[in-house]
Amino acid sequence: MFSVEYKVGQKVVYPYYGVTKVEKIEVARFDGIEEKCYHLRLLTNDVQITVPVVNQDLVGLRPLCDKKEIKELFVVLEDGNIDTYKDWKGRYKQNLDKMRTGQLIEVAEVLKNLRLVSERKSLSFREKKMFENAKHFIVSEVAHVKSITEESSIKQVDSALESSLAKRQKQRATAS
Repeated sequence: MFSVEYKVGQKVVYPYYGVTKVEKIEVARFDGIEEKCYHLRLLTNDVQITVPVVNQDLVGLRPLCDKKEIKELFVVLEDGNIDTYKDWKGRYKQNLDKMRTGQLIEVAEVLKNLRLVSERKSLSFREKKMFENAKHFIVSEVAHVKSITEESSIKQVDSALESSLAKRQKQRATAS
């Protein structure tokens, strides 16, 4: 059974893609079976997504986070603690698993991780795409929750990432 019922006009987060708006809720037919569905529209590119209500937990559909969670997000983005795998495959799998959760803090860890890796070497095509998706996901939700422009949100996220890298460099210099 589903945990939350959303309303038409409500903004919700679709994991890996970002903030969407519930445009309508109606019954659709899949393989001859009628199911109540959310018809969502991604706010950044107008792509439409249909999610059966019974599958909302499976796909990870969730309400926008609150302002307290945004504060926690920035604490995580700025803290300088970054876990990375040495090999590309392990790092990619770990990051992909976190992206699929759609949880803001998990996605923030991916963003920090890939930002650190990009300081040391070029990201692979897949990692560049994941970095862009993680950043967009976070920027979009921050902008909607704080009621600011995406440009302002980008500046805040970039500043937090730079702060994290500076703290990490300082920690390494102190440890040497």
